Order: sequence, then structure tokens, then C-alpha cells
Amino acid sequence: LAEDPIQLKDEGNKHFQAGDIDKAIECYTSAIKVCNDKKVLAVIYRNRSACFLKKENYANAASDASKAIDVDAADIKALYRRCQALEKLGKLDMAFKDVQRCATIEPKNKTFLETLRRLGADIQAKLKTTFSTDSRVQNMFDILLDDEMEKDKREKAANNLIVLSREDAGAERIFQNNGVPLLLNMIETGKPEMILAAIRTLSGMCTGHKARAMAIVNMVGVDKMCSIMAVDNEEVALATCNLFQCINDSLTGGDKREYGKEEALVLDASKDLKTILLSLLEMVANKKVSGHGRDQALNLLSKNVPRKNKKDQDHSRTLFTIDHGLKKILKVCGQVSELPDQLPLTDNTQLIASVLLNKLYDDLKCDPERDNFRDICDQYIKAKIDPNDMDKTIHAINTISGLLQGPFDVGNALVGHQGIIEMMVALCASEREVDQMVAVEALIHSSSKMSRASFIVTNGVSLLKDIYKKTKNERIKIRALVGLCKLGSAGGDDYSLRQFAEGSTEKLAKQCRKWLCNPQIDTKTRNWAIEGLAYLTNDADVKDDFVEDEIAMKAMFELAKSKDKTILYSVACILVNCTNSYEKKEIIPELVQLAKFSKQHVPEQHPKDKKDFIDQRVKRLLKAGVTSALAVMVKADSSILTDQTKELLSRVFLALSQDPKDRGIIVAQGGGKALIPLALEGTEAGKVKASHALAKIASISNPEIAFPGERVYEVVRPLVSLLQTDRDGMQNYEALRSLTNLAGFSEKLRVKIVKEKALPEIENYMFEENDQIRQAATECMCNLVTCKAVQDRYLQDGNDKLKLLVLLCGEDDDNLQSAAAGALAMLTAAHEKLCTKLTNVTTQWLEILQRLCIHTNPSIQHRGLVIVYNLLNSDNSELSKKLIESEMLEILSVIGKAADNPKRQDAIDAARMCLVKAMDLGLIKPFSSPS
Repeated sequence: LAEDPIQLKDEGNKHFQAGDIDKAIECYTSAIKVCNDKKVLAVIYRNRSACFLKKENYANAASDASKAIDVDAADIKALYRRCQALEKLGKLDMAFKDVQRCATIEPKNKTFLETLRRLGADIQAKLKTTFSTDSRVQNMFDILLDDEMEKDKREKAANNLIVLSREDAGAERIFQNNGVPLLLNMIETGKPEMILAAIRTLSGMCTGHKARAMAIVNMVGVDKMCSIMAVDNEEVALATCNLFQCINDSLTGGDKREYGKEEALVLDASKDLKTILLSLLEMVANKKVSGHGRDQALNLLSKNVPRKNKKDQDHSRTLFTIDHGLKKILKVCGQVSELPDQLPLTDNTQLIASVLLNKLYDDLKCDPERDNFRDICDQYIKAKIDPNDMDKTIHAINTISGLLQGPFDVGNALVGHQGIIEMMVALCASEREVDQMVAVEALIHSSSKMSRASFIVTNGVSLLKDIYKKTKNERIKIRALVGLCKLGSAGGDDYSLRQFAEGSTEKLAKQCRKWLCNPQIDTKTRNWAIEGLAYLTNDADVKDDFVEDEIAMKAMFELAKSKDKTILYSVACILVNCTNSYEKKEIIPELVQLAKFSKQHVPEQHPKDKKDFIDQRVKRLLKAGVTSALAVMVKADSSILTDQTKELLSRVFLALSQDPKDRGIIVAQGGGKALIPLALEGTEAGKVKASHALAKIASISNPEIAFPGERVYEVVRPLVSLLQTDRDGMQNYEALRSLTNLAGFSEKLRVKIVKEKALPEIENYMFEENDQIRQAATECMCNLVTCKAVQDRYLQDGNDKLKLLVLLCGEDDDNLQSAAAGALAMLTAAHEKLCTKLTNVTTQWLEILQRLCIHTNPSIQHRGLVIVYNLLNSDNSELSKKLIESEMLEILSVIGKAADNPKRQDAIDAARMCLVKAMDLGLIKPFSSPS
């Protein structure tokens, strides 16, 4: 009987009418297996095609309809079904043919005519776009290269071209359509906006595509790219630098594509990479290159020459750079802008060169390599020092300054050489002001180490005081003062180690603040005033005076936001000093006694370094707008914003975010966004501090406002990193609080938290001894359990995860109970299997559940009653019976019969739902109403 195809087909039709599509497909499929009649078979296929259309399985729908059409070419239903399926599959021309046949058979059918018209229009539009990408590319170039064209049309075309180049298909189209020569024509116009558009389009085309990047390098030529980067226009230099970076990333294996047979055609990129490296080194000391171009050449070297990871064995690029370019980088360090015939520089160039020297020196592996580096520097300095040629000599001394700001040991060794210090001292007494200036700067940089400082303290202090008193030139005066500041602060924040008489540091600081606030003085000189304060703010009296001088603070923030970024480190030092966020050595009282007894030196704390003074200073800094200055500083060029400076900025952020009341200001001024890059890269300590500051902000802010757009997803990883067991309890606690806040926000964020492998860590802290951490972890889990991946972990056998939640419901802490009960309520609602599992994990389950249901806290009581409802609602009749036979029935009756009460209404309603459910299950009789 069941093998009758007609009967199976009819049964399928019934299911289809009733809307049970899966059952209908089953019947039709069985019918097809046993049917031998071609015509009946065609009808069954046609019917199954309708089912597949409903299920949006268009490939199968089309194939079934085709089988019906094979039997009867004029089967109008099958033709129209195939047309619908083909349209959804994007095969518009084939769909059009089918509906055309339908309309020929039934010319008056409105549905067919409407579909015919619509598909015709769609096909036209599709043809247009297919042909138009090529013509669009051509069209954009026509607009761009037409001088008569209006400006806004040209701008629009330029933007379209850049956007197109960022997608692989678009980049390929531009490339195939003679794009590179046309982009070169745009560059030839010499107009900055045209050059920018062309360079950015080339960057898009080179990104992530090795073969195309190599072709473009060879078509445009490295020399051409360098000459564009050398132009005196910051935006163009930056865009070209970005183009070089895209090319470098693609050629060094940034391209993960499978080339298969073409692999042999993708040439070896090492030759191009070497050409680029040599050309960049050529730019470093070339007079024709602008300051901006030089900065970007040095930046590219900084970023791509030293190894990213010390485990990587190959550091040949560094050795090659030292052999072919070290002298050129030293030449940049030695430039003295006051002398004639110097290289064009920006305010930042010399510092970028020092940073590069430091990175190269750091990348060396053995003593012979380091000796070679020192020898090259040594010969360079020796060749320049000439008692008869002052200009050459001060170039040499300035180069040493550059080395002292980069690889300090190399510079230090040079200062120790015969005659160098004497030369500096002699230059200080020179008639020429430029000589004095260079010498004083070199003295300042060489007094960074205590031992060296003590030598300079004895010889240099009197010399610097002398210059300070005699000179009329403000620029030299301030440098001499900074020298004194630096020597005066050699003891750090140790109150007892001060070099100068009581009160003199405040006098020096007052003078520095005066210069800082004077806009008539050039920026470089005002920057030296900040440098001086960076040393002087080790003294707590100076910090306190500084934060009370709002004008001085604002002047410093303005300078920190300006183009000259050489002072970022000094500003960061001042802020770390004012907020006392430096690493503090713990003072152990027993050791202090011992030290005093053995006449050792004991560091002392200044009275103004106590907590309430620090809090006051933080409030003042926030009021003066420190956050927006920090946000600008974080965006600085990567080579100037060293890991060291990033760490200092992270420390400041953490100090600023201590008080929850201040976090709103930090968010409002862009602090949330600025912390993300600090938390993702830099020193280990810096990343942890920045992540901790992020946790403080994310735990109480609306994530959408604190981290706008997609940024909120980047916050998750730093927060999860704070859950590691080697972090301290406060970091664990605040990370859990902030993840709870994010997890309550959106499903997408919950999935991200799970992806970052946070679950094992969170579960770990639910076992924690510390009550606050355990509560925070449980609350976090409560917000995560709506996520499928989390539910799956509770469904797995062989773990205690569910047992732990049940036991936490029995704890005495209200917040902990509430979180655990909330998690259980959601889990039991999501999976019936967990309802049964809950009763097997511990014998105390019923007692704990009853305690929840009679809890005095209405929200906990409500959660308990929802769990009871979920258990009654599960398919386990034994379990329902057990519940109703226990005291639970009495609890439900008492709560359910209570009068309505807005404070407890949720719980009362839940109890009534449970009683109704128990009646439905036949476990209790309805209340009989009195007659």
C-alpha cells in the first residue's frame, strides 16, 4: 500500500497544503523512487520543485522543474517555477527564456507579463554594469585628465578610482585598462591633489597582490616613487610612504594567494626589495629631498629594516643598511639648522634618525657587529673634528648628541674619548652663539647616566651657571637652564638626594614655565622648557606648582598637539611625574632600619607625594584638557612614539581613570579610542596598564559611546588578556566587570568574547576564593549564557560547570545568587536536557531551588520561580511530579494566591504560571470556586 506512488503523491500534497514542507518532500521523494509512469513522475517532480522553492533551495528547485519540462515542454507550472529558481540563482537570461515561453502559451496572464517586463529591465541593468566597469575606469581617467573639467567632478572621479582600487576585481580592471600609464600621467600634472589620488590608487592596487605589486614597481620605477616622496608636501610624502609600505608587505610575503602553475611566473622579489632599500638610503642624505620626504624615508627604514621579532635569524637587512647607509643617517643627526648649506629637515627629522640608529644597533647579534657599528661612528666623528673648522666640529658634536638620544652606549663611549668633553667645554666659551648652543645640548644629552652626571656635575654645573648668567640669547639661556635642571634632578623623586639648595628647583621651574607660556619665543626653545620641566617635576613642590598654573599646562598641551613631535617623551614624563604613575619601589620598614643602621642611603618620600595631593593633581590635569592632548599624542608617527613613550602614556591614562567620576570626561575627550592602540602594542608593562585603564572605562560606560563603531570589538582582546592568572586581583576584577558590561550589550560582542577564548578564564574565576571576583565572574557568565557556544559547554558531559552554578545559587551573597540564578533560568529555558541534568549534579538541588523561591529579594525569587517553570515545562514527567510532590507546591500556592503587588508582581505571575502548568499536566486539580 505504502508503495503506491499516486497515494504517496496525494499524501505529499496534503502535507504541502498544511504547510509541512519537509514531510511533503519526504513523500514526493518516496513516490519518485517507486513511480514508473512518466507523466505522473513529471507531476511529482513539479510538486517537489514547489517545495524546494519554499525552502529557498533554488538549485534543487530548478533541477526538479527541468525534469518535468523534459517530459512536457509546455508544462507551464514547471516552466514558471524554473524561471523563479533561475532568477534567484542570478541566471537572468535563462529565467527570461522560461517566462517568455509561459507568456507565449498564456499571453493574457498578468503574472507572466509582469515578470517578463521586470527581468528584461534587470538584464539591461546588469549588462550596463558589466560593460561599464571598464568604461567607468576609462571615464574616470578622462575626467581626471581633462583640465577643463569642474573641480568637484574631478575630486569625485579621484575618490571613485581610489575606492575601486581597494577591491581586488577593481584593481585588476584598472590594471588591465592601461591604468598605470594613465596614473603616471596624473602624477605628471604636478598638481598635489592629482598626485595624491594617483598614489593612493597605486597603493590599493599593490596591496596583497605580489604579482601586481612587482609589475607596478617596474612600470613606475623606484626612482620615480622616491622623487615623488621627496616633494615638499607632507601629505604626498606620507601617501608615497604608504605606497612603499604596501609594496614591501606584498613583496615580503604579505600575499597569501595560491598561484598554482603561475607561481613560476611570479618572479623573485628580492632584487626589487634591495633596489628599494638602496634608494631609500640614497634619499636620507640627499640635498634635493624635502624634510617630509626625508622623514618618511627614515620611517620606512625604521619599520622594515630591523627584525620585527628577535627569534627571526635573518638580520641581513640591518647589516646591509649599516654598511651602505650608517654614515648618511649620522649626517642627518649632525645637521645644525643655523649653519648655511644644511639638508632640508622638519622639526622631527633628527629624532627619527636617532630612533632609527637605536633600532639598528639593537638588532645586532654579536660583539664584532657592534664593534663595527661603533668604529663607523668613531671614524665619522674623528674625520669631522677639526680645530680650524668650527662648522665641521659642531657637526661632529651634534652627531654625538644624536647618538646619545639613540644608542646611548655608543654615544657615551664617544663622549669618553680623548678631547670630546674638553671640546664641548671649549665650545661653550666660543664667541659664536650657535657653537654654545650645540655644546650645551650635547652636555645635556651626555649627562643621562648618574656616573657620567657626577663627572659633569663637578665640571659642568659651574660652566652652565656661567653661560646662564652671561648670555643675552634666550635660546642658549634656556638650554643652559635645562642642563642645570637635568643635573639637579639626577636623584629622581628621592627627596634627600637633591643636588641644589632648598627652593632652587622651584626657581628653575618657574623660569621654565615662563618660557613655556611665551608665544613670542620659537617652538624649539619652548620645547626645551618642557624638557627642563620633565627633569624638575621629579620634585613634588614643582609638580604642585605646575598643575596650579593652568596657562602653563594648556601651553604644554598645545605644543604636544603641534607638528613638532620631538617633545612627546618629555611631555609624557611630566605627566607621569605629576600623576606619580612611575614604577614605585616598595619600601620595607625593616630594611629601612637596617640601612640606617649600616649608614646606607635611604630614599625618602616628599610630603606632597601622598595620595590626596596626587588626586588633586589628577583633577587639575583633567580640567585643563589632558585627555584630548593624550589622544593626539597617541596618533603620532610610530617611530617617534616609541614603545617607551607609549608605556608612559598608558601609565598616565591609568592614573587619570582611577576615580569613576572622572571616566566620563575621559570618554568625552576621546580617551577610550586612544587607549586601544596602547593596549595592543608596546612594552608588556605598557600594554597591561593600558588594558587596565580600558577595563576601568569599559566597566561603567556605554560601549557605543566610549568606543564608537567597530572599535568596540577591538577592546575585547586587551580585556581578556587581563584575566590571566599572573595579573593582579584588581585587574582580574575590573576586566570581568567590563566584559560583563560588553556581554550585556549585543550578541555580536558575546560571540567576540567567546572567540577570544575568554570562557575558560571566566569559569576559572567562578571558583575564586575572593568573593568580589567570584561574583564578577558569575555575573559575566550570566550575560554570556544566551550565546549558543556557551550553552554547548553546559550541555557537554563530564564537567562540573552546571553543578557550580547550582551551588552558587545556594551561597549567602545576594548579588552572587542573583547572577547564578539568572544564568540557570536562561540555560533551563534554552535546553530541556539541562533541566534533567540540573537535578543530577547535586542532591541539594531541590533544597537550593526552594530557598531561591522563598528569597526576600524579589528579583532572586522571580529567577528561582522561572527555573521551576522551565523544569515543569520540560518533557520530563517524573521531574514535574517530584517537584509538585515536594514542599514546592505549598510555596507556589502561597506566592500565587497573594494579592497583586507591584514590587513582587514578577514573582507572583511566575508562580501562577507554574500552577497553571501543573494543572495542564494533571498534577493538581483546579481550585474549586465556592458555590
